[in-house]
Amino acid sequence: MEIGRIELDGARVTAEFAIRNRSGGAWRSSEGFAIGYHLFDAETGTLIVDGARVHAPRDLAPGDSAQISIGFELPPEDGRYQVLISAMREGKCWYYERGWPFVLVEATVRGGMSRLEAGRVATRGSLARRRLLRSLGRGLVYPWVTIWRNRGLIRVMVRRDILGRYRGSFGGVFWTVFNPLLLILTYAFVFGAVLRSRFPGDPSPLGFPLYFLAGMLPWLAFSEAAGRAPSVMLEHRNFVKKLVFAVETLPVNLVVSGLVSEGFALLLYCCLVLFARHRLPLTVLWLPLLVVPQVLFTAGVSWSLAALGALFRDLGQIIGFLLTIWFFITPICYPEQSLPPWAAPVFVKNPIYVLVRGYRAVFLENRAPAMGSLWKFWVLALVVFLLGHAGFYKLKKSLADLL
Repeated sequence: MEIGRIELDGARVTAEFAIRNRSGGAWRSSEGFAIGYHLFDAETGTLIVDGARVHAPRDLAPGDSAQISIGFELPPEDGRYQVLISAMREGKCWYYERGWPFVLVEATVRGGMSRLEAGRVATRGSLARRRLLRSLGRGLVYPWVTIWRNRGLIRVMVRRDILGRYRGSFGGVFWTVFNPLLLILTYAFVFGAVLRSRFPGDPSPLGFPLYFLAGMLPWLAFSEAAGRAPSVMLEHRNFVKKLVFAVETLPVNLVVSGLVSEGFALLLYCCLVLFARHRLPLTVLWLPLLVVPQVLFTAGVSWSLAALGALFRDLGQIIGFLLTIWFFITPICYPEQSLPPWAAPVFVKNPIYVLVRGYRAVFLENRAPAMGSLWKFWVLALVVFLLGHAGFYKLKKSLADLL
């Protein structure tokens, strides 16, 4: 195929091009050979129009060519559209599906105004590669854009979630502080005073609670979001079904809510470190290098669990059990030195343990986190973040039906 011209008049597109028979047989109109077009929604790939056929002015023998003119109307609805103009044989096949070249016309309709974007000769393979590159580009950018555009909504929803959690109680929102405070005091008393547990290298009564709670800080934020994610779409089904709502922010709300709880726990933990050791090490300045991938990893897992929870209702019941197993295979309540030799190489691959070891390093061991494992966790967190959003976005349009 060779394009002559493509013109737009209002909503009508006229394409003129040359077509050549490169097959081994003659193209006869009497045998169903013609030129037709398929109009697709460019965003979803949905076929909208199977257009009228145009016949060549004469039968084309192998090697012959002819000039073709074909016209079509763009839909009045806003959107991006792709039109594939291709040779076909009625009742047999469309030759573009067999890898033959076709004329590709891309157009946009906005506010009743139509605009041509591009017109060129393409193949199905080149179009698939282009779509893949576009999808990869969107997959890398869209999660960040979504969060930034809906930052106000996320802030309101997180505030609503935190206030609603304690509505009607005497303590109200102050339970956000009381809960981690009571947790710290309980573990400090049980493990320090009653069981007299000790971590290697710190024989003081507060040594075990300090090491234990350093591991609990990232775990509590992660487990809170991951534990609630499978049911978050069911809890907000009215938003999904009845409103034009950025549903991809719902799992993010859980992540931010858990991060707020961790923030209060961090303040209390810093007070405990100051009480026990009389100073806060400067290595806590490394903490953002741990918190950022923690948030990305938690968001990716939450997006995945939210989408799967809408598909499989039992996931909400199973996730608590899975998180319990995850907790005990992470050296939080016991030192990693206590792991059997065969288990240590496996357990230390646990991504949460990278966080646990990093928190202990910056708060208690006065050193930076181990960079050899931290950069790998950064890569893993980014991959999980992007794939989690991509999977959620893929199921997003089906959520209303699933719920």
